[in-house]
Amino acid sequence: MRDATRRTVVWEALRTVLSERAESTGRRTLDIVDAGGGTGGFAVPLAELGHVVTVVDPTPDSLAALERRAAETGVGVKGLQGDAADLGELLEPGSADLVLCHSVLEYVEDPARALGAVRGILRPGGVVSLLAANSVAVALHRSLAGHFDEARRSLSDPDGRWGDRDPTPRRFSRETLSGLMEAAGFTVRDVHGVRIFADLVPGMLADGDPDGLIALEQAAAAHPVLRDIATRLHVIACR
Repeated sequence: MRDATRRTVVWEALRTVLSERAESTGRRTLDIVDAGGGTGGFAVPLAELGHVVTVVDPTPDSLAALERRAAETGVGVKGLQGDAADLGELLEPGSADLVLCHSVLEYVEDPARALGAVRGILRPGGVVSLLAANSVAVALHRSLAGHFDEARRSLSDPDGRWGDRDPTPRRFSRETLSGLMEAAGFTVRDVHGVRIFADLVPGMLADGDPDGLIALEQAAAAHPVLRDIATRLHVIACR
């Protein structure tokens, strides 16, 4: 359910980006790079739409799974091993219309450097789709689990972490994420909240009306208050 909710909200924004970019360039086929794209959850469907897609991922096993998935679907997706910060070494400058950077900034050594590499491979007017963990949401989730000390700690931690056992190296608020993007030379266009309610309501209720929950998530994604408590923040920004 959580994955379906995430994909629905993100895909809704991506469809708009793809349509606008195709209209502005006059090209139906766009060049897309999925940094940290793993096994191709987004890359393969984008290739099915007719776009030229390259996945850059540091894990050989993920790239092998990507190759199998693409072959089973009957599309071609190029896989390259590397990190987001390596994009400039792996791909030509100004070669991409759209770069996906989903669940990457939390784990890279230097988020600013990674964003600089993303900008470097984008064409003028190109777009980045960025998905990152929200530091505000983790306090809410830890408190609902009864871990009040960890929730309080996450509010004051500069990386939004709740303790040494936290598996996520860093999280971002909407303000810090937008600031990083702007410092890297991007113009932030839209910020959506992803998994606002899906991670809060009991599983039994979510499973009882999955379509209703997805519709609620879509309606709340751009709400100026609710988006800030979403588990993840989805940013659309232009070069």
